[in-house]
Amino acid sequence: MRALRAAFLYFAVVFAAGFFLGTIRSLLLVPRLGEARAILVEAPLMLAVSLVAARFVVRRLAVPARLADRLEMGIIAFVLLMLAEVLLGMMLFATMPMATLAAMVSPVRLPGFMVQLLFAALPALLLVRR
Repeated sequence: MRALRAAFLYFAVVFAAGFFLGTIRSLLLVPRLGEARAILVEAPLMLAVSLVAARFVVRRLAVPARLADRLEMGIIAFVLLMLAEVLLGMMLFATMPMATLAAMVSPVRLPGFMVQLLFAALPALLLVRR
């Protein structure tokens, strides 16, 4: 149960930051740098946000230092993130779910998707540092 609550909080914090940074990327960076470079600028920032959020949530909610709990937290947070991405695509851009998911793994957007996969793994990867 603790991992489930942690997943929701982890998702919410990172999604809010991603929404903010994604807006800046889309409005300011893409017109100047192009989509691929703008994503490459945003990706390390999102990775840093994800790392700080994972550490904060794990400590704040005392998620046990067991691989199963940390994987549960990361996987649930990742599923929530993918659902939010699909819903946003549908609501804001009238994009079909499969088109949204396909765009995520396109060559231009692949670095952003890789950061999302790391987002899922970070709670478990924090165990390595121990």
